Amino acid sequence: MIAFIFRRLGAGIVTVATLCALAFFLLYLGATDTARNIVGQSASAETLARKAAELGIDKPLIVQFGDWLGQVIVGDLGRSWFTGEPVLQTLAVRVPVTLSITIGATLVSGILAVLLGALAAGQRGWLDRTIQIAAVIAAAVPGFLFALALATVFGLILRWLPATGYISASESITGWLSTVTLPIIALSIGATAGVAQQVRGSMIDVLRMDYVRTLRSRGIPTHRVVYGHVLRNAAGPALGVLGLQFVVVFGGAVIIEQVFSLPGIGQTAVKATTQGDLPVVMGVVIVTAVLVVLVNLAIDLLQGWLNPKVRLS
Repeated sequence: MIAFIFRRLGAGIVTVATLCALAFFLLYLGATDTARNIVGQSASAETLARKAAELGIDKPLIVQFGDWLGQVIVGDLGRSWFTGEPVLQTLAVRVPVTLSITIGATLVSGILAVLLGALAAGQRGWLDRTIQIAAVIAAAVPGFLFALALATVFGLILRWLPATGYISASESITGWLSTVTLPIIALSIGATAGVAQQVRGSMIDVLRMDYVRTLRSRGIPTHRVVYGHVLRNAAGPALGVLGLQFVVVFGGAVIIEQVFSLPGIGQTAVKATTQGDLPVVMGVVIVTAVLVVLVNLAIDLLQGWLNPKVRLS
């Protein structure tokens, strides 16, 4: 198991390093244009040169990458070109907001997907068809439409929950729950549909196996067979899909944060990309890549624990 963990961890580190290197070279190729935007189109060549030297983009690209990598290794992601605020400080405030709704949506969708998928696989008939139709519709409708509908109905019309804004958990747990509930629901609808379909398909395959018929022939109740044996063997593929859904949900949080006016990493990424604030953009890339790798590592470990064959593959 230890060797399995180190293999996955090594692959994750290589993935993050490769992604960050590609992103750096692609972004910083046009860094001079950003310097021009900062000083203004009418600025002189001398002013532009001073700004480029101040930002460190007057050096060859490979030297810039070396300087940036040296800073990252010691935990310094640089400073924003527009506000001067340390990137790490900016992300430390924004990332928890996005993670709170992303993790919440992933957990909610995982629980609902298991329940609905198992129900559809165990009750073949009108209930199975209804769940499948609902899953297809939920997966087809964009998440921002669900977000707008939830904000309008429950936030503006019924006034049960805030339509916009964010309260941190350190200020008020109940306030935090009230501000993240609608975003979590909006994000989890589509994710639940995808995972539920995978759970259903995997469980149907397992239910056809000989050992399941043997368990049933011994008089073991159906619910014990399904939830005690079948679900564990069918969980591997579903966990893989759940890991992918985390990535999808994390990306979808960018739009959801705009709808509910949440001060998360999505707003930061959009603003930094529009301005050309490359240190902030690279900080977002690093954080996103590390989170995705950690989630995939956790999914691999769970799959390895559920199925020893995965550890040997």
